[in-house]
Amino acid sequence: MQQGYGVWVPFGHSPDCDLLAQKEDELLRIQVKTSSLFRKERWAVATATRGGNRSWNGVVKRLEGNRFDFLFVVVGDWRCWFIPAAEVDGRSGICLGGPKYSEFEIKPYPRINA
Repeated sequence: MQQGYGVWVPFGHSPDCDLLAQKEDELLRIQVKTSSLFRKERWAVATATRGGNRSWNGVVKRLEGNRFDFLFVVVGDWRCWFIPAAEVDGRSGICLGGPKYSEFEIKPYPRINA
């Protein structure tokens, strides 16, 4: 939204994107993930779903790059990444905080003290 995009949450269940963003004629499908697991100096982010909050039925839903345009990740220390789908190298999980995805980390905006 700070970049001038309109942002919407899909109505009902949307298995492939959590947000839609539009600026002029560009419409983006965004998958959102969070992580609080910090190990070996990296944030471990699960990109596969194994049942959610229901009992697991053995079906694993993996992240498929043709079903979203960007992956937005927020981790436990509030750092954020906005990664193009074509760059996501991990169908069940990725690690953030090292050099591999560093170019996609969103730098925080300076806070204005009132």
